[in-house]
Amino acid sequence: MPLRRRLNPWAFHVFLFSSILLSWFPGFVMSENVTLYSIEIFNTHSWLPTKLSVYFQCKGENKAYLLDVKKTHVSYTFKGEESWQPLTEFANTKCKRCGFYEEGIFKLDEFDEWEFCPSDFTIPDGSYNKVKDKELNATFLCPTCVSLGTDSSHATGSHNEGKGMRLDRVILICVLVSTVFTLGLVALYMFLRKRKREHGKARSRKAF
Repeated sequence: MPLRRRLNPWAFHVFLFSSILLSWFPGFVMSENVTLYSIEIFNTHSWLPTKLSVYFQCKGENKAYLLDVKKTHVSYTFKGEESWQPLTEFANTKCKRCGFYEEGIFKLDEFDEWEFCPSDFTIPDGSYNKVKDKELNATFLCPTCVSLGTDSSHATGSHNEGKGMRLDRVILICVLVSTVFTLGLVALYMFLRKRKREHGKARSRKAF
């Protein structure tokens, strides 16, 4: 039996609205995805002339191997849809210890390792360029990270602006949740009222 037939009209519309609302939530309450837009490796640390093997990793997270990056002094550009994307996620304003590393036969070495923060991303496009002399040049994208605020190394005004953006999100989520809850109560009330009315009609028919 179709779902719409099993629910009364009010309950069905609340269910539909809730589904749409939940589909919006990831953009508000889930992590902000960071993708790699481009990278160029200038140096290799491997002792043997093997194929370059580069990966990105944040402390405590899985490695993201850049399978297409095979040569030095070649600029690689990505669409953000590769199987290893996103590189990492930011759920709040806290920084992470991340880096690019080379995996070789006899040793592991780093191209660069640094404190990676949401506040590194700047408007208008939400990009961040990381350059280390004689090692690499990489550009990251995270347009939604701009609204996460800033860390202590940035200006106080920018920090307050980021907090204001997050407060707006919290308020919007509270309003949406309250709306769904209210509609749910209304639907339940209408459903119980209808059942009571139908039950009363049934008793009247039995009486006659």
